[in-house]
Amino acid sequence: MRKLTHLDKKGHAKMVDVTDKTSTQREAIARGAVYMEKETLKLITDKKISKGDVFETARLAGIMSAKKTSELIPLCHPLNITSVSVDFDIDKKKNKVNIESKVRCTGQTGVEMEALTAVSVAALTIYDMCKAVDRGMIISEIMLMEKRGGKSGTWKR
Repeated sequence: MRKLTHLDKKGHAKMVDVTDKTSTQREAIARGAVYMEKETLKLITDKKISKGDVFETARLAGIMSAKKTSELIPLCHPLNITSVSVDFDIDKKKNKVNIESKVRCTGQTGVEMEALTAVSVAALTIYDMCKAVDRGMIISEIMLMEKRGGKSGTWKR
C-alpha cells in the first residue's frame, strides 16, 4: 500500500526530503477549461474585453504563478524552473477555452504542481477579466495529463 509522503510517522505535515535524489530532467503537462457564454467567447476572440487582451494576460499570470508555486502550496519545494508555456485552444461548439501548461526543470523533484498551478491561475485570470460580462463561467477539468522524469519515470493520463 502506498503511503502519503507529506506526513511523518505521527501524522504531522513535513516537506519531503529530496536531498539524496538524483537531479533529472522533469516535465509536466496539465490542462483545464473555462466554459462561458457564446457572447463572452466572441468578446475575448475579438479582443473587446475592456480589461485588455485576455489570453496574453492569462498566459503571463499562468507563467508567473508556476514560478511562485512553492509560495502558494505549503509543502512544495522551490524549483529552478527552466521553461513554462501556457497555451489556449478555443472550442466554439462548447463555448469553452481549453488551457494547457507545460513546465520543465532539471531537479530532484517534479513540476506537476507548477503545471497545475499555471493552468488554475490562467483560468482564474480569464474569469477575472470577463466576470463583468459573464459571472456564470465555469472553471473545470483541471488535471495532470503527463509527467516525465525522476525515479517513477513517465506517467500519462
